[in-house]
Amino acid sequence: MTELPTSPTHAIRTLHQDVSLRPFIVIWEVTRACQLACMHCRADAQTRRDPAELTLDEGRRFLDDLAAYGPPRPMVVLTGGDPFERDDLGELVRHGTEAGLHVSLSPSVTPKLTLERLVELRAAGAGAVSLSIDGATAGTHDGFRRVAGVFDQTIEAASAVREAGLRLQVNSTVTRANVGELPALLEMVVGLDVSLWSVFFLVPTGRGRQLEMLSASDTEDVLHWLHDISDHVATKATEAPHFRRMAIQRARVDDIDVAFPPGELRGRLRAETVARLGSVRGPRRGPRPPLDVNAGRGFAFVDHRGSVYPSGFLPLVAGSVRESTFGEIYRESEVFVALRDADRLGGRCGRCEYREVCGGSRSRAFATTGDLFAEDPSCIY
Repeated sequence: MTELPTSPTHAIRTLHQDVSLRPFIVIWEVTRACQLACMHCRADAQTRRDPAELTLDEGRRFLDDLAAYGPPRPMVVLTGGDPFERDDLGELVRHGTEAGLHVSLSPSVTPKLTLERLVELRAAGAGAVSLSIDGATAGTHDGFRRVAGVFDQTIEAASAVREAGLRLQVNSTVTRANVGELPALLEMVVGLDVSLWSVFFLVPTGRGRQLEMLSASDTEDVLHWLHDISDHVATKATEAPHFRRMAIQRARVDDIDVAFPPGELRGRLRAETVARLGSVRGPRRGPRPPLDVNAGRGFAFVDHRGSVYPSGFLPLVAGSVRESTFGEIYRESEVFVALRDADRLGGRCGRCEYREVCGGSRSRAFATTGDLFAEDPSCIY
């Protein structure tokens, strides 16, 4: 990875590989079955497996297709629904690992997530597991999941993940309803010793349409706060590519608060962080520079039936791995090629000097306007 010419040293990270030819990460929804009914589910998951989902043999061929890129091969995350609904999950993990892929898992917390199953998957080659915690209390988190008791089970599952020898990532979706709990969530993820805290900024798609996004000004406050606290834990802002724009801006000034006066929300988050952790900036690590990857540009999503999308939050089918190779779809499909062309952007995103390193959330632009290239309404710049 190397810095961008337009950015100060180490403000953001870019890839050595050509993202028009190969992705950095591929998310595969191995099944849509899930026993939870989360309010923000982009997939509107069902309780039973779809008979049309990719079979074990088709899944193996797909993983071989990804491995055929050669080094650096894409990172692969097996998600759902709930991937633990597949009895052959261990076989998929083993096949992908033996093919040279780095395979991670993103399960739901249900009775199927056990220490024994985690140990089995670690032995098969899985490297990391991400668990979702969407509130600092059982009331908030279980309200998101719409199943009582999941919060406590998730804390137990986090311990099991570490006991199995897997790296732990925590994912949290932030909305207007739970944004005030972010400092308490930070305290929790620090205590869980996670390798990465990925904060998802709501895209109103799937069941997520019933939730409220943050305003653009509140999004800016939260992004600044995430950068402020990234000494405590490695942070990632998902569906908020303007985190990269902010990182570059902050690296160009000496006094952050003078250049970017804290808004009311950032002030509240900061005060509670100090109350909980003693400081906004922690003693353990330096900030993790955000990575220059966007939907269709270094990132791809494959659903349970093999359809390929630029993102799980962007419902535009680019092709099917049942009909073409993944590489052909990623390189040549109209939607992927278009997403890699910053000249297609409209509105403020099209005029922005950071459009090559940000580009806005194409998923949110599409969800809110129906226009893939419209400006991202969550950005205040």
